[in-house]
Amino acid sequence: MIKTSSKSESETNSLAVVKVKNKSLTDTLAEQAYADLSKMIHQRDFKGGQQIVELRLAEQLGISRTPIRQALMRLEGEGLLQKSGSRHYFVRRVELQEYLHSLKVRELLEAEAAYTATDKVRETDIQIVWKNLKAVETLQPYSMIAHWQSDEEVHGLFIDACPNRVLREVIKSLRATTKLFEIENLSERLEPDSRQHEAIITALLHKDKEATQAAVELHIKSLYKFAVSVL
Repeated sequence: MIKTSSKSESETNSLAVVKVKNKSLTDTLAEQAYADLSKMIHQRDFKGGQQIVELRLAEQLGISRTPIRQALMRLEGEGLLQKSGSRHYFVRRVELQEYLHSLKVRELLEAEAAYTATDKVRETDIQIVWKNLKAVETLQPYSMIAHWQSDEEVHGLFIDACPNRVLREVIKSLRATTKLFEIENLSERLEPDSRQHEAIITALLHKDKEATQAAVELHIKSLYKFAVSVL
C-alpha cells in the first residue's frame, strides 16, 4: 500500500528530521484509533449497520474524541463506515447480492491486475508473504484476523504492483465491500484459501502471467461458490 530548492542537501535532511519529530500527538493517536477501530470492524466486534458512538469509543480506547473523529472520517473514505446526517457513523452493511456482484467484478479486475503485475512483484516480498501464509495455517486456535491479514498480503502482492492506479483503487474499494460481508463459517475457507493462495504465489514466483491470472480467477470463483453454498 502508498521540488526544486535552494537549500543544501544537509539543510534539507535536517528539516526532514525536524518535521518527523514534530508529528503531532493527535496524528499519532488518530493512527492508533484507526488501527483499533479497523480491527474491531474486521473481527466483527461491530456488526454491519451498528452505530459507532464517538464518546463511548473514545472512553473505550482511552483517547480524546478528536483523533477518534479523524479515524472515523478515514474509515468512511475507505468504505467501511457510512455517515447518517451530520454526526452519526454506522458500520456499512453489505447484503448478499452486493457481495456476490462485487465478487464477480473482482474476478475480472483482479485477474487483469494480476496479469499486468506478475513481472513487477519482488521475489523478497513473495517469500515473506509465503512464510506468513504457512504460519497462519498452523495457528491454534483458528484466527480470523490472521486469516484476513494473510489474504490481504497475498492479494496485495499483485494489486500494489499493478501499474494502473485507477484499477488499484477500484479493486481496493471492492475488497473493502466484500470484506464487510458477514459470511458464516469463515474458518472453513482456510484450507482452500491456503491452497489457492499458494497457486497464486507460485505463479508469481515463476513470473507466469497466464498462470497468475488463472489462479486469481479460480480463487475468486471459489469464494463465490462457497458463499452461495452456505447462505
